[in-house]
Amino acid sequence: MRILVDTSVWSLALRRKKDANSKAADLLKDYIETGEYICLIGIILQEILSGVASEELFGQLKDHLAAFPMVPVEREDYIGAARLRNDCKKKGVQVGTIDALIAAVCVKNELLLLSTDKDFQLIANNSQLKLIDVCC
Repeated sequence: MRILVDTSVWSLALRRKKDANSKAADLLKDYIETGEYICLIGIILQEILSGVASEELFGQLKDHLAAFPMVPVEREDYIGAARLRNDCKKKGVQVGTIDALIAAVCVKNELLLLSTDKDFQLIANNSQLKLIDVCC
C-alpha cells in the first residue's frame, strides 16, 4: 500500500498518552513497523511541526519525519484541488482548500489517505479519494 498520513493521525500518534486508544494511531504504528510506504506532503509536514515550542523537540521530530518520503505538489495538483472543490460544491459539499489539495494529491498519486478528519469521508463520497477505514 501507498499511504499518505494526515496531520490528524500524526497528532494522535505523537501526542497521545500511552493508555489512550486510537485505531488510526495504532494503524500508523503497524504500517511503519511492517514497512508500508508512508509519505508526506509539505503542508502536512508544516502542520505537524507547527506549534512545537521546544527547539530540541522540533529538531528531533523533524529528523524522525525525514524518514518518510515527500510527495511533490505541483501546479496540476492545485488545479486538481480547485476542480475537486468545485465539483464537491456543486453537490452541496463544502471542502476546505487544504483538504481539497490533500485529496487531489492522493487521487493523482493513487495514495490511500489515513485520516481521522470526517471531512475526508464527505470528499471520498463525492470523488475518487480512497480512505483507510478507521471507524470504531
